[in-house]
Amino acid sequence: MAENETKKEQQEEVLEETVEETANTSECEEEKEDTKESKKEKKKKEKADKKQDAMKEKIDELEDRVKRQMAEFDNFRKRTEKEKTLMFETGAKSVIEKILPVVDNFERGLATVPEEDKGGAFAQGMEMIYKQLLTELEAIDVKPIEAVGQEFNPDFHNAVMQVESEEYESGIVAQELLKGYTYRDTVVRHSMVAVVQ
Repeated sequence: MAENETKKEQQEEVLEETVEETANTSECEEEKEDTKESKKEKKKKEKADKKQDAMKEKIDELEDRVKRQMAEFDNFRKRTEKEKTLMFETGAKSVIEKILPVVDNFERGLATVPEEDKGGAFAQGMEMIYKQLLTELEAIDVKPIEAVGQEFNPDFHNAVMQVESEEYESGIVAQELLKGYTYRDTVVRHSMVAVVQ
């Protein structure tokens, strides 16, 4: 009986060891499976992170392209607006240059009217047309250049001769031969003047 009990004990020990080994094996297998699963998850996470980084990079690149395109368009719009303004200014100057000889002829014609005819209907009509023309030119910012009595300024005056004068000092405009005009602070036609020596 003692032998049976010893055998039983031995069998129980072997059984316990087998159970323990089986438990250890299944724990190891579970750990291996957990490790495999965590490795798979890590790989998936890494792939997802790489995809996300690639997407962020692509988004940044596209945003940069859009910003550049918008800046280019804004520059194009400003440049076009400036060119349009310059074309308008050039066209306006061209028209004004063609009208100025008409103004000069009105002035010459009115200067030759004899004193006794100045009260006549024809002379008054011509004077009214001349004043209307000057008013319209002023409305579009065309102004005559001050000349007589002013210091000679090559930006506004074109000296065609020198004269002697007791009235004015040297370098002062003594006589205006042809009236000059400005359009919006730029010279359309320089005044032709005689300057004191």
